[in-house]
Amino acid sequence: MKINNHLSTCDVLTQHFPNCRRILGNITWDGILAALGKPSPESFIHFLDASELDPTAQIKDIAPYIYDLACIEQGIFKLSDKEPSDLSPRETVFVNPDLMLVPVSWKHLPDAMAGYGNKPPQKPEPGEGHVLIWREPVTCHLMCRDATDDDLLALKLMVEEIDFDTAARRGKTSRAKILAVFHHAVNEGILINPKSLIRRNPELLTDNPGFESYMVSDSFTLQWHITQACDLHCRHCYDRSSRHSIPFSKAMEILDDFFDFTLAAHVRGHITFTGGNPLLYPDFEKLYYEASQRGFSLAILGNPAQKEPITRLQEIQPLTHYQISLEGLEAYNDYIRGKGHFKRSLDFLDLLREQDVYSMVMLTLNSDNMNQVLPLAEILREKTDSFTFNRLAMVGEGAALTLPEPEDYRRFLQKFVRAAASNPVIRMKDNLINIVKEDTGRDLFGGCTGFGCGAAFNFVALLPDGEVHACRKFPSYIGSINENSLDEIYTSARARQYRDGSSACKGCRLSPVCRGCQAVAYGMGLNVFTDRDPFCFYENRPSGATLGV
Repeated sequence: MKINNHLSTCDVLTQHFPNCRRILGNITWDGILAALGKPSPESFIHFLDASELDPTAQIKDIAPYIYDLACIEQGIFKLSDKEPSDLSPRETVFVNPDLMLVPVSWKHLPDAMAGYGNKPPQKPEPGEGHVLIWREPVTCHLMCRDATDDDLLALKLMVEEIDFDTAARRGKTSRAKILAVFHHAVNEGILINPKSLIRRNPELLTDNPGFESYMVSDSFTLQWHITQACDLHCRHCYDRSSRHSIPFSKAMEILDDFFDFTLAAHVRGHITFTGGNPLLYPDFEKLYYEASQRGFSLAILGNPAQKEPITRLQEIQPLTHYQISLEGLEAYNDYIRGKGHFKRSLDFLDLLREQDVYSMVMLTLNSDNMNQVLPLAEILREKTDSFTFNRLAMVGEGAALTLPEPEDYRRFLQKFVRAAASNPVIRMKDNLINIVKEDTGRDLFGGCTGFGCGAAFNFVALLPDGEVHACRKFPSYIGSINENSLDEIYTSARARQYRDGSSACKGCRLSPVCRGCQAVAYGMGLNVFTDRDPFCFYENRPSGATLGV
């Protein structure tokens, strides 16, 4: 706000120091103004400073923290009277230029200020520290609070250009702690982080409003198949080859490489451990611990397990989720996954709930179990937090199974969307669901990975021997972690091909949240770079495009 030149001196000071006036009271306030003669904001603060140094020389009974409070209020006024700085993200992290750091000798002063306390009021108490005043980048609201040690650490890292590894060593802590400090400062708007580099080819963006958010991801998932060892032998397994797991020492290098990749791409890293059965990897708990020390969020895609290993993992770092698979009702599921698997899975879901782990159930849909999806969803209504499906990719042993007819699948999707309205555990995943949603006037969703087909976009699959694939459900080799860094693999021409998807989808208005399923297309003998998902039934597809069948 700008100062009105026609305001009286008293009004000007009240604009600058409303809380000081409230705390001082009218009599003391008027006495200070009289003592100043020609009061100004600067003379007011100088007066209070002198009162702190020599209480007998000025008006008595002034609150001992009033000088610090005046300095804070002067900072707030100056920032509010200033044109906002350009807070657009740059190529590197920078400190918010609209941030002030006010040294104080009293704690909890922002809590004593009307309009700034964001928690139950606390009385000011002696204590050296700092108060942060800044303009929040998104809302442009003025913020004010006591600076924490983490705030000061985040600022120190940026100002002195200290990398996270060095900070962790000096502080005898983990990179996860340093990363958390950094992310908190970014979330608060104290630091301004560059925009994520995980972004779609802009040529894929149609002119549909609101789709821009599906073009950039602020997180990246490494789906790490750490072992081929498995206690099941499912009839639709994509890969039963004897890939040897990389040594544990190499696994540590991969964690560091992924850490560097996420920092350089300005995204948060997530690892989904899977296999095979990841719990059968000999050093799994050590690997899990090391991943937690680097600040990654962690999940498991595996088989039902015993209570003890889940408890130990939760003690290291709580899982974001644990996903298991069911393939239909009990008889069919056990035909696919082995006798007794269905009951073990339901018991394991109860265990996950007891352990406060978010549970997810995935079904691989084919022509034999499509009609069991919704009945299974009813069984799982009180058992899990999330239930959804992927279509079968007819790859590996899955080639022995079949997919439903496209028209039957279309009708199934319509039923699935309707059922989701009354069953809270049903989740949307298949990209083609967006066609049904558009046809019925429902809001679209992000598709398979939140960004349509996420192959080589916001996730990659790392196999036990170091091969990196765009998607685990079909052969989609984009490099080897034994030969190149993850950044080199991700930015390769081959990865970009998978990332852009089929040319048949170019120009489709649903492209940002769809592009079908490359694994299904591959399993049906199609070219994933030129052919459309054979199940696509979108009537508003680009002029001249074929269905790829």
